[in-house]
Amino acid sequence: MPKIQGHCLCGQVRYSSSQDEPAMIAVCHCPDCQRQSGSAFSTNVLVPTDSITFEGESRSQFVINGASGQKVIRNFCSNCGSPLTTELPAFDNLAAVKAGTLEDSSWVTPTIQIWCDTAKTWSVLDESIDKTATNPG
Repeated sequence: MPKIQGHCLCGQVRYSSSQDEPAMIAVCHCPDCQRQSGSAFSTNVLVPTDSITFEGESRSQFVINGASGQKVIRNFCSNCGSPLTTELPAFDNLAAVKAGTLEDSSWVTPTIQIWCDTAKTWSVLDESIDKTATNPG
C-alpha cells in the first residue's frame, strides 16, 4: 500500500502518517461530513491521530462537539478550504484522513459505511459493505 500522505488543493498544507495500514476505511453519511464534503458522504482513511504530521502555515482547525459530547477537530487549509483530516477522540483517538486529499488514493476501498440513518435517499449505498446506523459500536 502506498504511504498515507497528501495535501490540500492549493498545496500549502501537506500531511503524512507514520502508520502503514489504516485502522479502517469508512464512508460516513453523517450531516457534518455531508456539509464538509459538499456531497452525500465523506470517504475516510482512519489512522491514529498521533501518527499524523502537518507541514504548512495555512492549516486551520474548526472544533465542535460530536454526538458523543467530545470534541471533533476538523483540520483544513485556510487558503483553499480543503478539508484534510478530522480528529476523533471519542473514536479511539483516530483521525479520518479525507481520501480525496491523498497523493495516491487508488488503493482506497471502503470496508464500512457509518451514520447510514442519515444517508441521503438519493445516495446509492453499496450493499456489499458493512453498515451501521450511527458510529460502529
